[in-house]
Amino acid sequence: MKDQIDEIFQRAKEGKALFQDRKALSPEYIPENLPFRTKQISEVAEVLAPALHQSKPSNLLLYGKTGTGKTAVARRVVQRLAEQSNGTIQTPYVNTRIVGTEYRTLSEIAAQLGIEVPFTGLSIGELVSRIFKGIQSKGANVVLVLDEIDYLVNAYNDDILYEFTRAGERITPGFLSLIGISNNLTFKEGLDPRVLSSLGEEELVFPPYTTEELRSILSERSAVAFRPDAVPETTINLCAALAGSEHGDARRAVDLLRVAGEVAEREGLPQVDEACLRKASDKVERDRIQEALSTLPLQNKIIILAASKFASGSNTGELYLAYTNLARKSGVEVLTQRRVSGILAELDLLGLIEATVVSKGRRGRTKRIKILIDDETIARVARGDAQLLDVL
Repeated sequence: MKDQIDEIFQRAKEGKALFQDRKALSPEYIPENLPFRTKQISEVAEVLAPALHQSKPSNLLLYGKTGTGKTAVARRVVQRLAEQSNGTIQTPYVNTRIVGTEYRTLSEIAAQLGIEVPFTGLSIGELVSRIFKGIQSKGANVVLVLDEIDYLVNAYNDDILYEFTRAGERITPGFLSLIGISNNLTFKEGLDPRVLSSLGEEELVFPPYTTEELRSILSERSAVAFRPDAVPETTINLCAALAGSEHGDARRAVDLLRVAGEVAEREGLPQVDEACLRKASDKVERDRIQEALSTLPLQNKIIILAASKFASGSNTGELYLAYTNLARKSGVEVLTQRRVSGILAELDLLGLIEATVVSKGRRGRTKRIKILIDDETIARVARGDAQLLDVL
């Protein structure tokens, strides 16, 4: 074992490093230049500009598929807004999927606003109340960015959004405006009408990047991340073509290039060639599915397990019955069929299931649900969740 480890480390020491700044290919990296998003940057900035005159900006929803620049644009604009206001405008940012729960979402917002709340122990209502009191006592002006806002709604409910969209009634002086970022164009359909009336005051849809746009983005990132001549133009072109033909997702295209660089470095190659890129493509796809599945809330995993019971697919009624049985066996609350339908829409968006509307003639229409994950991956992820062991 020791010799094997030493051999790997010695090979790494003798090989030539291909990277000069790996951070430039990380998901958290926001480049100074955001090509092909000038129009969207201007529109977001125009909506937020009244904040510089102490006026509450409209709430704003940014839609678009994953990797279309929504988060980068929002974070870049609010960063400049905070700088232009000399710190009088606070711009907390929270990715609701990453933090995971309602409580952690709210405690993260509080922490970024400098409001002290206990790590646990308060009700959601009390936590919201303390955040509003903290904003009011400071007379703060807040532009809050909630990334993957649809996750918060689908995994829990829209109570927090209702509180935030009505914040003006409880915060004087000061204001709280909301920027919601969502990959799901239809997530608003399940919201309470009272939330809808004040949430989507302004909306902006981000289109996917074209292959040529992705090629330009990858060239810029490659020049920062890799040493000169480490990535041939043919590799950049292939990476852009693979990403452009499948999804137009800049984030996945950049991730693909990073993994290809790591493959080349491990194999001691002088350049990131097309073979490395194809190996990386297989790895990224496997890792993406497993990561997406493992980070889902428990209820979503149970729905995935229910869908996997039907090899040829199921309709919503069959799936809901299977889900109900599994949920009871797991000892968790059984969600309503409406909530389950909302989660299915999100899983469809993530590419974990396929939900297609099928006509049944005079009997109306139904959804046909088909699982898109292999049984081995589902079982591997489920075995890692103690609450699902009894179900398995």
